[in-house]
Amino acid sequence: MSAVSSWQTRANVLTALRFLAAPALAAAICSGEMALALALFAFAVATDFADGWVARRYGEATPLGGFMDHAVDAAFVTTGCAALALVGVLPALLPVLIALAFTQYAIDSRVGAARPLRGSALGRWNGVAYYAVIAVPVTRDALGLDWPGPGPVSALGWALVGTTLLSMADRLRTSRRAGGSSV
Repeated sequence: MSAVSSWQTRANVLTALRFLAAPALAAAICSGEMALALALFAFAVATDFADGWVARRYGEATPLGGFMDHAVDAAFVTTGCAALALVGVLPALLPVLIALAFTQYAIDSRVGAARPLRGSALGRWNGVAYYAVIAVPVTRDALGLDWPGPGPVSALGWALVGTTLLSMADRLRTSRRAGGSSV
């Protein structure tokens, strides 16, 4: 696959659409348009599931596509969590740590050397939980539910601050043991 065509794949179009949904999600959250935020969130989840399947189905899987998928996931959840922090739902530290953790992940994986990303179990669980911490208040508010209240959602956000810090420390420790460098 040529350099130009490696960018122009069906899978990468799905990934790019998710990237474009991120600022729209933030705007919807900040303006209180939670039904729209929920629709954008559902769209993002659907494209996240579909892009990998499409890449494998049509032989479009590349290291670039894998990196783009992870980078867009990081951008989407960072943007969503930042919007929820702006409206007082999540701790403001969470989106900052998500961005730093992804940067560390990319550097540690030596993305510039076209190596595959090196994941960790805690990092994968955090990635799922970042989507969940957006889904819970957006779904609750879009459907006009009273539960879960602000306390449990905030507690989940703070728990993710802790697990993100643990994941970053573990990645740093593992990288140093392996003789690599990490942020």
